[in-house]
Amino acid sequence: MQTWLEIEEFSKLVHLDVSTIEDMIDRGKLSVKEEDGKRYIEALKGTNELIPVSKISTPTFDAEVVSLPGADFVEKTISTILGLHEKVMDAKDETLDALKSENRFLKEALFSMQELYDEDRKTVETLTKQLQMTQEELEFTKRKYKLMWNKAVENYKKEEN
Repeated sequence: MQTWLEIEEFSKLVHLDVSTIEDMIDRGKLSVKEEDGKRYIEALKGTNELIPVSKISTPTFDAEVVSLPGADFVEKTISTILGLHEKVMDAKDETLDALKSENRFLKEALFSMQELYDEDRKTVETLTKQLQMTQEELEFTKRKYKLMWNKAVENYKKEEN
């Protein structure tokens, strides 16, 4: 399977400038095709030309013989990270529980405050009614007192005359 890339894309991929790639095309090191006025480079052959396969050596390891020196370190690091992750998760759960508890407390306090407000409002309404009744009674008593004294003054004047 061939993958064709424009020269600019290939340049970005292999980190070479376009003039170097053009030079390699002129020397026949890269496969090129032209379509719609654009030049395309075959990516696999181009990268193989830049990094020859014969120069790449793959190390061979015997799994039973090879002991990586940092394996203990990596294992301890991973276990430390997992331990820290567990602690963070536990702390998160504790925080969530604390916030839920605080929210329940605040909700209960709000309901309690609402009940107190309702009771106070009823008390204010009752006291307002009592005040109105007392004011009406006071006005009635004033009128009665005034009438009574007016009669007493009239009776006193009749006796004097």
